[in-house]
Amino acid sequence: MAPFRSKQSAPVSLAPPLAHNSEGPVYNKADGSIDHGVTQNPYERGFSPYEFNGGTTVAISGEDWAIVAGDSRLSSGYEILSRKVCKLHPITDHCVLGSAGCKTDVDQLRSVLDINMKIYSHNHRKPMATPSVAQMLGNTLYYKRFFPYYAFNVLGGIDAQGKGAVYSYDAIGSFERTPYSATGSGQAYIIPLLDNVIGHKNRLDPQRTLEKEEVVEIIKDAFVTAGERDIYTGDSLDIMVITKDGIQKSTFALKAD
Repeated sequence: MAPFRSKQSAPVSLAPPLAHNSEGPVYNKADGSIDHGVTQNPYERGFSPYEFNGGTTVAISGEDWAIVAGDSRLSSGYEILSRKVCKLHPITDHCVLGSAGCKTDVDQLRSVLDINMKIYSHNHRKPMATPSVAQMLGNTLYYKRFFPYYAFNVLGGIDAQGKGAVYSYDAIGSFERTPYSATGSGQAYIIPLLDNVIGHKNRLDPQRTLEKEEVVEIIKDAFVTAGERDIYTGDSLDIMVITKDGIQKSTFALKAD
């Protein structure tokens, strides 16, 4: 009698996977068709209307002046889309908006503000005061709170008393008047420097009044520092100095790598 031997099935070899999804590799099905992840291997598809295009803005106020500055780099992920995109937008002759975030939302926000400014100018025959612009910007952001503008804003200007004013915002319109502010990808690198040099926090030496020319140099040093650590900040720095006589703009070169 022949010895008993168990029947062993031949090993099944799988072809190399055609693709990978969140559940693992995708192979040909038994009928020869490809599983696209609809039945056997479902996976999630997502879409976001927002994109963070980087950049940093800073605003500092003084006794009778305000300075708003921002870099000119426009990025998407690890790609530089442009090196010459200004993040500053004059609202009036004595008020400037600085915005970082999603470029398309920033452009749309600027358009809405410009339209409202024209309506106000036609109705009242005068430009809007800086505190009123600050409130209008807060209202505009709040109206879009359920689908917010992906824009992070600082507003700098001269108020009715001729004093420098800076307003800091979140994405849905909450704002406050503050001596200085920063937004964008380099905010975490610049705010500690401003706390020490401008705000004079946790220091024992006497605080002195800084002139606007000295503050401009501090802003340049701050952006050079941020550019060393933040890949989304660089190329050039646009600086707008606001006084009762108007707005003076200057440019300072930053590293381009």
